[in-house]
Amino acid sequence: MEHRKVDDVKLYINGVFTDAISSEHFDNLNPYTNEISNRVAKGDNEDVDKAVQAADHAFHHGPWGSMKQKERMAYIEKIADLIANEAEEIAVLESLDSGLPISQTRKMTARAAENFRFYSRMVQSRMHGDAYQVDDEFINYTVYQPLGAVGLITPWNAPFMLTTWKVAPALATGNTVILKAAELSPLSANRLADIIDRAGLPAGVFNVIHGYGETAGEALVKNEKVKAISFTGETVTGKTIIKNAADSLKKTSMELGGKSPLIVFDDADFDRALDAAVWGIFSFNGERCTANSRVFLQKNIKDKFIKALRQRVEKVKMGDPMDPKTQLGPLIDKGHFDKVTGYIDLAKEEGCEVVEGAVPADMQAGNFVPPTLLLNATNDMRVSQEEIFGPVMSVIEFETEEEVIDMANGTEYGLAGFVWTNDIKRGHRVAQAVDSGMLWINAQNVRDLRIPFGGMKGSGIGREGGHFAILEFYTEPKAIHVSIGNHRIPEFGK
Repeated sequence: MEHRKVDDVKLYINGVFTDAISSEHFDNLNPYTNEISNRVAKGDNEDVDKAVQAADHAFHHGPWGSMKQKERMAYIEKIADLIANEAEEIAVLESLDSGLPISQTRKMTARAAENFRFYSRMVQSRMHGDAYQVDDEFINYTVYQPLGAVGLITPWNAPFMLTTWKVAPALATGNTVILKAAELSPLSANRLADIIDRAGLPAGVFNVIHGYGETAGEALVKNEKVKAISFTGETVTGKTIIKNAADSLKKTSMELGGKSPLIVFDDADFDRALDAAVWGIFSFNGERCTANSRVFLQKNIKDKFIKALRQRVEKVKMGDPMDPKTQLGPLIDKGHFDKVTGYIDLAKEEGCEVVEGAVPADMQAGNFVPPTLLLNATNDMRVSQEEIFGPVMSVIEFETEEEVIDMANGTEYGLAGFVWTNDIKRGHRVAQAVDSGMLWINAQNVRDLRIPFGGMKGSGIGREGGHFAILEFYTEPKAIHVSIGNHRIPEFGK
């Protein structure tokens, strides 16, 4: 791939693309070449305050919060159309920025357009309250109202798709938005700002801050005018956000880390389980919160399954993210590369047999970690307990259903889980016994936008997706009680 320089990125505040108040920038590196792609405006506390003021003013004094639903949905649909029309260019930017293979970013971009269309439909069909009649005395009913200015903090691993997953319901429900984009992948967030600008949303309704979590992110969380924070990222960061949000009692939604189990019983459809296990850890470059980073194999099929895994690892195609044939690209940056390779070194110290693919000689400049198996792993090893967030799979043996449930639950995380068995009763038993927010039986990680997304334990708090986003997070329910008769009122002091 030729090194491609892209335009510098500015902040987007109150309908204007602008430099940071400090005029500072940071460099954005291409993960495949580690060369500078562009410079990014470095937002700080003052820029966050400016964006929050704009969003708060747009909500309380602009047309957005009180706009007729049909009119607001026309904007949401227009955003979806623009994304769909520019899907290929967005996919290219995403691939350049993140190192994700272009074949995968194309699918993510298509999902991003559907995120907006889905929430247009969902708001129009489901954002309504309930009414309760109490004899001939009362009619009580509920309405759902937007919160105001909300802060969205998004990750770098699938930036455009996951950003739109938050932005779409936030805007569709009538909130205004301050997006703190991941500093390692700013390009697609900048393109979303450009699309929303061209869609003609009122100034201040959507704002983007680029900058670092410990400065810009923290300022956004602590700002009292921000009514909610939706965060996707590491568990340690999520805990800090919850603490910082407590002083202003703002709502928080946390989608955090994972160490998700994929359990293969000896009666499973072998080839399909193998396909799912390989795809689930080596797609997205292994940088996905729901990755099946722990694969539990029943003793009778372990050797056969491992033999097949070894063959797959040798054939996963690493390469230029812009090549449609590439299956595994480089990790997001050198710091993350060092973290992941450090865990592979630790696995050797802990007694694993490490099986790796070979990085081609002409790709040494990129942050490539080959597809990696950690054989002879046990569930108590650090490499089986801690989130590595790369193309690294711990392979663990089990014998009984009870044993594998205990091991699956024996971690601080509880985001996703996968069960492979042709005994459907057992499939349901195990899925219901595993402490995870989302389980798949005889299926890979296929998402349904109507279903709640989120985890248990250290994997997060709250659920987004479907009507859960619009009725439980991005709006407040208000109960209104209407007297239609002369009910008894106590006559104190008469």
